[in-house]
Amino acid sequence: MSTPLAALSEAGVSIWLDDLSRERLQSGSLAKLIADSHVVGVTTNPSIFSAAISGSNLYKDDILALKAEGATTNEIVAELTTSDVRNACDLFLPTFIGSNQVDGRVSIEVDPDLAYDTNATIERALFLHHVVNRPNVLIKVPATLEGLPAIEELTARGISVNVTLIFAVDRYKAVMDSYLRGLERRAASGLELKSVHSVASFFISRIDADIDKKLDAISANHPLRGCAAIANADLAFEAYLEVINSGRWSSLKALGANMQRPLWASTGVKDKAYSPTRYVTELVAPGTVNTMPEGTLDAVRVTTESIPVDAITAKIADARALISDLAVAGIDMRKVVAELEEDGLKKFEDAWVHLLQSVASVSEGE
Repeated sequence: MSTPLAALSEAGVSIWLDDLSRERLQSGSLAKLIADSHVVGVTTNPSIFSAAISGSNLYKDDILALKAEGATTNEIVAELTTSDVRNACDLFLPTFIGSNQVDGRVSIEVDPDLAYDTNATIERALFLHHVVNRPNVLIKVPATLEGLPAIEELTARGISVNVTLIFAVDRYKAVMDSYLRGLERRAASGLELKSVHSVASFFISRIDADIDKKLDAISANHPLRGCAAIANADLAFEAYLEVINSGRWSSLKALGANMQRPLWASTGVKDKAYSPTRYVTELVAPGTVNTMPEGTLDAVRVTTESIPVDAITAKIADARALISDLAVAGIDMRKVVAELEEDGLKKFEDAWVHLLQSVASVSEGE
């Protein structure tokens, strides 16, 4: 009998872990998840690295050694994070090869304070790609307006990108367009497309957390509570289907291109009244990625819910109606997603500053 995680994988969902630390690498816990839990990739972000490095003594010796060599705090952080990502890439190399380079991917994010600077984002992404120096690394670029041309440029240069912090369907469409334009530029230059991969990280739970508060202010137990995030994701998947069924994509696919896969991020449930697996089981669709914190992964592992083959396609019309109902109820979705993007970047910047301060404290012997 298939386990829930196996069924999810069989449905065409790539299970990635939303966490990485030196402890996971050295203890073998990540290797065990790969072997036993169908985990085929890892995502990281500034918050994950801040928690990993500031909360462990496993980095102390390296911090002090790098400091003694004259490295700055920023250089030390870059070395620690890229080293962990490089080692994780090596661990996932068999998965990378076995999946024809689709999975076995490990993501590392461009410094969050560069999110509104296109050229600086491109330069940092190229630096991270060069330093990690592994074929299965993905460079994370925030989906800000300034990030869109960076996505195109990096794709045109053959860098595989994980586009992060996507909340709005319209922005997601722009992200897909940037990726396709990058591929088209490569094709026009006679360059191969097969080695370039990408995912687009569409954030889920933060949308419900924000909109539910607004609905609670309107009335207790509002009927639209808990509907927004999944409906928004369903409409994002509709946009994805429109692209993969387009003549534009057919032309690129014929040249060996890989479609940018939708990745459901922020899938840990924030409201404990909801099922801990809802942002997984209700977003099953072939060709997607779901990156989960370990708590969510554990909840899926023991769930008694059946895993559908496709939980999205049949709901798209209902999703459109739900978003319309939210507007009637006074929820300005455009404003919500704009604020969530800004807030998400602020949280990553704060985590990055905390990480720098933690490393500086260790290097200074505090």
